[in-house]
Amino acid sequence: MKSTFAEIPMVKQLITIIFGAIFFSSCTALKQMNFTSNRQVATIAEPAPAVPAKTKFIEDISITPRDAESKAEIAGTREPEKNRRPVHIQEQPVVKTEPSPATNVFAGRTPSVEAASPVQFKYSLLLNTEVESLPGKTLLNAVDEWYGVRYRVGGNTKSGVDCSGFTVAVYAAAYGIMLPRVSRDQYRISRKISTTELQEGDLVFFNTKGRGVSHVGVYLGNNKFIHASVSRGVMVSDLFESYYLQRFAGAGRIDEKQVVASK
Repeated sequence: MKSTFAEIPMVKQLITIIFGAIFFSSCTALKQMNFTSNRQVATIAEPAPAVPAKTKFIEDISITPRDAESKAEIAGTREPEKNRRPVHIQEQPVVKTEPSPATNVFAGRTPSVEAASPVQFKYSLLLNTEVESLPGKTLLNAVDEWYGVRYRVGGNTKSGVDCSGFTVAVYAAAYGIMLPRVSRDQYRISRKISTTELQEGDLVFFNTKGRGVSHVGVYLGNNKFIHASVSRGVMVSDLFESYYLQRFAGAGRIDEKQVVASK
């Protein structure tokens, strides 16, 4: 029993030592811990230093101030202006080239066009040809006197004319030749020629009634002829119009007309 009670103080001391060691160890751990307040501290971030904007330069271009040029001359790295060779720019002489003949197609025709009469201009349009290719003025003036006159059977005046009466009047005025009054007789006395031989002033004949030659006109060129049309009076028509092409009877030439026209 004595030994048991003697051990009790020792047990108490041991417990005290153990609690003390635990206490000191916990304080040391607490010191190592960094406790902060529950309040959040707002931190104001300082603005970042402004970055200077990069200056862009045009590639391969450098600008040298005048002062820098002077310094370069003083340092001997640049040749002084007075010793520089002047740069001479030689101007190329302006050579005027004359237009080629092909560029001025109407150059050779100008005098004839300028000298053309209103009648020639009129028939240049009607015949769809150049003034230089028109019939002579004598023939044109003779046919133009009757242009637009209305058609009348048996007529031979400006108040009305038929086809053969028109050719009689034209030949009398242009060539001084009196033709037979009827188109059939005019065809009979003329020298027959092919269409490839047609010349201005030749006669062209048509079978419009199915009983032989019944219509006549005066050839002017470029496949055109002038005649007294039943529907439209004295007018210019084309040999290749379907109506006249189907009724074409032949072409004739009065040879004497060239002799009379030259007088």
